Amino acid sequence: MRRFPIKGIVVAGTQSGSGKTTLTLAILAALKRRGFRVVSFKVGPDFIDPGHHTRITGCACRNLDGWMLSKACNREIFNRQSQSADLAVIEGVMGLFDGYDGKSEAGSTAQMAKWLALPILLAVNAKSMARSAAALVYGFEKFDPDLEFCGVIFNQLGSARHLNYLKDALSGRVQMPCLGGMLRNVDITIPERHLGLVTLQDHPLSRDAISLLADFIEASVDMDALLACFSDFLPDSETAPSSQPPHSGRVKIGVAMDQAFCFYYQDNLDALTAAGAELVPFSPISDARLPQGLDGIYFGGGYPELHAEKLASNSELRAQVLESSIKGMPIYAECGGLMYLCRELSDMDGRNHPMSGCFSFSTRMLQHLRTLGYREIALKTDTILGKAGQKLRGHEFHYSEIVPPAQFSGVYAVTSRFGHTLVEEGFQSNNTLGSYIHLHFGSQPNAAPSFVQACSAYHNP
Repeated sequence: MRRFPIKGIVVAGTQSGSGKTTLTLAILAALKRRGFRVVSFKVGPDFIDPGHHTRITGCACRNLDGWMLSKACNREIFNRQSQSADLAVIEGVMGLFDGYDGKSEAGSTAQMAKWLALPILLAVNAKSMARSAAALVYGFEKFDPDLEFCGVIFNQLGSARHLNYLKDALSGRVQMPCLGGMLRNVDITIPERHLGLVTLQDHPLSRDAISLLADFIEASVDMDALLACFSDFLPDSETAPSSQPPHSGRVKIGVAMDQAFCFYYQDNLDALTAAGAELVPFSPISDARLPQGLDGIYFGGGYPELHAEKLASNSELRAQVLESSIKGMPIYAECGGLMYLCRELSDMDGRNHPMSGCFSFSTRMLQHLRTLGYREIALKTDTILGKAGQKLRGHEFHYSEIVPPAQFSGVYAVTSRFGHTLVEEGFQSNNTLGSYIHLHFGSQPNAAPSFVQACSAYHNP
């Protein structure tokens, strides 16, 4: 176990679109180029930003979440991942104080900064703003006296003169220093689509792009002053185990990984490995057959609707997935993975594409967001993820829906953040379990071992 403190900082924004992702990526690029061993984290249930973090640092970005996971679990993840690093950078979610609801700090970046006792670097989108920016920064600084701010960086500036104006407005009114400002620059912008930024799989940052990010931040921000802001995180003397002891004997679980399926919490994958699984990646788009000797399959989320034609044309692999499901192989799928396990997928143009058919219903894409939010589920019956009564937490975010409504009852009792019981969810056929909800296995330590045990039972009937 590491015997010296970990130095870290939290990058937060005043709102979504404040530029915190670009700022975080640029900081990571600059720190890596300066020779630091740096790890990163993303607050909230995000799959896309962590991919870009990982591309720059070369180290898997982890999710931290104050609602899905306990304080002890978040600190354990942060401590474990930071063991070999010099510096840790945590990118926040939405605005600094935005989270589970309007009454508490649950799930917010502010809560995570407190749990890790790390200072906050505030990103402010100053486009079309002048002296009012000072009032905004003042409000954030005063809203919660238990937070520590180390500085502010303005984004989307029109000119160097604009930055000087903002600095004058801050002078004598706020305590946090202005560490710099970033001019509008389309050359460092990552394109967006529904669900957020374009994924790493479809828009991999080139070495030149990463170098450009580093150049940009070095020219825009006082990096030496920023480095001085990194504060010590003191790990707990005793950290709770992240999972149960590994199951004796290894099983092989195929993990769908390509442009269509790329939404996975890294800690979910690690929990399966710790429980005794060998993870074998494969591509439902391009692989002609499933990997040999599989005892289970994990389909994460992603963008199957954008690759529906290729998925449909790979009829041999679709048939193998269906055959595996009929034989009772444990198969778990989330969101995009659920869509792949359905009978048919209707894309945004209304074209129908055959999928694997493990479930009898189909899905169709909508032109608008179907649902978004945190979810808590209680298992209504025994499943490959655990016994009846066990609870897990996760998140739901999609533009598609099931049609017609599922003809069999869901095995999840789902509760929203408002305490409302939602529509039927968690569909089970044979040992195949699918849902629109992305579950974090860290919310239920028995989930990963249960899945691995189901795979072991299939392997050794």
